[in-house]
Amino acid sequence: MELVKPFEIALSQYGICEWPGESHNPEVVKYFRECNFKVQDDETSWCSVFVCWCMKQAEIPHTNSLSAKSWANWRTKVYEPQLGDIAVFNRPPISWQGHVGFYVRNDGNRIWVLGGNQNNSVNISNYTGIHLIG
Repeated sequence: MELVKPFEIALSQYGICEWPGESHNPEVVKYFRECNFKVQDDETSWCSVFVCWCMKQAEIPHTNSLSAKSWANWRTKVYEPQLGDIAVFNRPPISWQGHVGFYVRNDGNRIWVLGGNQNNSVNISNYTGIHLIG
């Protein structure tokens, strides 16, 4: 499966987190820099750039966008997700906001994803309201 490699790359970043205060974690800033975004802080929303960076490391084309919802049309929607598929979430009540990460599992009520900028770090968290991309 093509998306296993980006998932493994994302997993290798587990625990990378924003730094509190005015300092910025150079590892988070690296995701922006290596994807050609001129962001110099770890306060800018970085879930999409994290997925872009993982795809770039795996040499897979990505959305080249800081918008999580840009991933909603990246590939064909799937109904039976596999480990590493892209999961896109809405963030009501603001329709243009969202979140993106790599699918881990579904427990029937919530979807578990590996992603960046989840409580300010790379980790596995659970969400509801999903759009899955294969």
